[in-house]
Amino acid sequence: MRDVGEARGCFIDGKWIPTAETFAVVDPATGREVGRASDATPAEARAAIGAAEGAFAEWAATPAAERGAVLRRIAAELERAADDIVSLIVAEQGKPIGQARFEVAYAGQWLEWYAEEARRTYGEIVPPPTATKRLLVQRRPLGVALAITPWNFPVAMIARKLAPALAAGCPLVVKPAEQTPLSPAAFIDAVDRAGVPAGVVNFVTASDPTRISDTLVGDPRVRKITFTGSTEVGKLLLRQSADHLARVSLELGGQAPFIVFDDADLDAATAGVIASKFQVNGQSCLCANRIFVQEGVVESFADRLTAAAGELVVGPGTDPEVAVGPLIDEAGYDKVCAHVADAVERGARVLVGGDRRQGGGLQQGYFFAPTVLGDCDDDMLVAREETFGPVAPLLTFTDEAEVVRRANDSPFGLAAYCYTRDLGRAHRVADALEFGLVGINDPLPASPVAPFGGFKESGLGREGGHDGIEAFLETKLVSIVC
Repeated sequence: MRDVGEARGCFIDGKWIPTAETFAVVDPATGREVGRASDATPAEARAAIGAAEGAFAEWAATPAAERGAVLRRIAAELERAADDIVSLIVAEQGKPIGQARFEVAYAGQWLEWYAEEARRTYGEIVPPPTATKRLLVQRRPLGVALAITPWNFPVAMIARKLAPALAAGCPLVVKPAEQTPLSPAAFIDAVDRAGVPAGVVNFVTASDPTRISDTLVGDPRVRKITFTGSTEVGKLLLRQSADHLARVSLELGGQAPFIVFDDADLDAATAGVIASKFQVNGQSCLCANRIFVQEGVVESFADRLTAAAGELVVGPGTDPEVAVGPLIDEAGYDKVCAHVADAVERGARVLVGGDRRQGGGLQQGYFFAPTVLGDCDDDMLVAREETFGPVAPLLTFTDEAEVVRRANDSPFGLAAYCYTRDLGRAHRVADALEFGLVGINDPLPASPVAPFGGFKESGLGREGGHDGIEAFLETKLVSIVC
C-alpha cells in the first residue's frame, strides 16, 4: 500500500489520475493531518461517469457467475489489505480499532453475499392472453450508478452499495465523504488488484461535495443514485436528480426508540443499549436515541446503564482497550454539547458523563464522555433530534399503547428496539412500530442477507437481501407473436 500521506488521485477507467489540488485529512483524536486526498473538479466527475458509461454494455453482458467471481476476488483482496485499511479508518475517523476491524469484516460479508445473489436475478414466463403470444419478463441492469457514502462507516457503506451494483451488472462511480477519503481509496486499491474491468468502478474525492455534486447527480447518464447520509442532503439529491428521473435509494437519518418493558431481562437490555448507543461513539443512524423504560423498573435499569456506561474506556482508537473514540469534528462535538445543555436546562439529570474528556492527552481531540441522562421528556432536543453522539436519554412510560404512540411520534422511522419476555407483546409492538428495522431483544438487527431501510423521512428503498439487488435492476417485458 502506498504511503498514507500521498494523495492517490481519482480512480477513473482503471487508472489513478492525479488532480491539480489536494486537501488535508485530519485525525479527530489529535487534530493532526494524517494524509491528503485528491480534490476533484467537475471535469474528473464527468470523466468518471463517462468511463462508467463506456463500461456498461460489456459489464451488463458479463455472465452473472463471472460478476460473482469478481466480487469474491474483491473480498479476498479486502481481507488481505485489512490491517492497512483498519489503520486508515482509525486514523481518519477515530473509530476504535476493534470496531474498525468489524467494519472491514462486515464489508466483506456484503461482497460475499452479492457474489451469490448475482445468479438469482430471475425473470418470468407470464401466461399470455392469446395462444399466439409468449410473454417473457427479463431483469436488466439499470445503467451507471452513483454511490455517495458517509464518514461513519467509510468502507462498509461503499461495499454495501458496490456489491449489489456490480452483481446486477451496473458500473459504479463512488464519491466518499470528505472527512474520510483515505480508507475508501485503499478499498478501491483492493478493487483494482482484484482485476475489475476498467471503468466498472470509478472513484472521485472532493474537499467540498458541492463542487462536484451537481455534475454527478445532474448527469442524465447516471441512471441510479444510492446515498447514505442526512435527510436534508437526501432531499436535495432527490430534487437534483428529478429532471432526468434517476432511480434513487436513500438511507437517511434516524431517531431510534429503545423500549424496555418491566418484564425484560434488564441485564440483556443494558448490554443492548451499550451495543446500540455507543457503537461508533453514537454516530450511527441505527443508534438508540430515545430510551423508553417502563416506570416500575426505571431506577434499577438506570443504575445498571449508568454503571456500564461509566466503565467504557474513552480515548484514541489505536488503543485496543478503548470503546469510545472521538466525535468526527467540531460541529459534531458542538451539537452533542448543545443537546446535553438543553436537556439539563429543561430538568434532566446527568447520571454519568455529560462533559468533554480532556485529560491524559485527549485535549486535542473531540472526546465526549459516555453520558446517561435521567428524567428526560419528549420536548428535549435529545428526544426530538438525532444527537449523533454518546448520549443516552432515559424517558419513562406507563403502558404499551403509550410507548408505541410516543415512539412513532417522529418524522423518522429507520430502526427501533424492544426488550420484553412476552412473545405476544413482542409481536404487537413490532407490528405497531413505524420503522424499517425492529430489533426484538436484538441491538444489532442489520445484515447483508436482509432488507435495510427506513419509513417516512428515513429514506427510500432498501439495501440488503434480494431487495438490494432489485434496486439496480429494471423490468423488461418481451412479447413474442409466434
